[in-house]
Amino acid sequence: MARELVQTGLLIVAVYALMNLLTARFVVDGSSMQPNFETGQFVLVDRLSYLLAAPGRGDVVVLISPEAPHDDLIKRVIGLPGETVTIENQQVWVDGLLLDEPYIKAAPRYSGTWTLGPDEYFVLGDNRNNSNDSHAFGPVTRERVIGRAALIYWPPEDWGLIAHASYETLADPSAGLLWRGGILTGFAWRSS
Repeated sequence: MARELVQTGLLIVAVYALMNLLTARFVVDGSSMQPNFETGQFVLVDRLSYLLAAPGRGDVVVLISPEAPHDDLIKRVIGLPGETVTIENQQVWVDGLLLDEPYIKAAPRYSGTWTLGPDEYFVLGDNRNNSNDSHAFGPVTRERVIGRAALIYWPPEDWGLIAHASYETLADPSAGLLWRGGILTGFAWRSS
């Protein structure tokens, strides 16, 4: 009986250690990700995904703040390594292609251009005008990204998997071109 208790105890410790290695927990604090996240929500963060692959555009990530290393932030990945992000006329552009962002609270009232290095990401809050993010502190390095936000587990009425935006198609309205995954896939004809 004592042996079984020890084995059960060791199994519990092993499962707990594995869960802490592969996941993290985060509590949303502030309005920077409204309307999609609210203060007081508890988020389970998947660390394993980014051990196997790099963060992708549209991923909601938890990262270590570049301004306060003891604070974590939750933001959405907009720009990937080597890309240029431009915000102008209340729109976000990546390498000259317009980003469709139906999830944001309001269009950004600021502007700027950032060219990302080989290990840098551009992250923004969904509440564009009330978020401390890359438009304020610049791009973040990959080492600051803790993991991908996977699910909300508290409060119970908010339980669910977190939706990540998909940018398979970007539009170049000036040329009428459609891009899917970086490959030209068609033309978007406009009548004058």
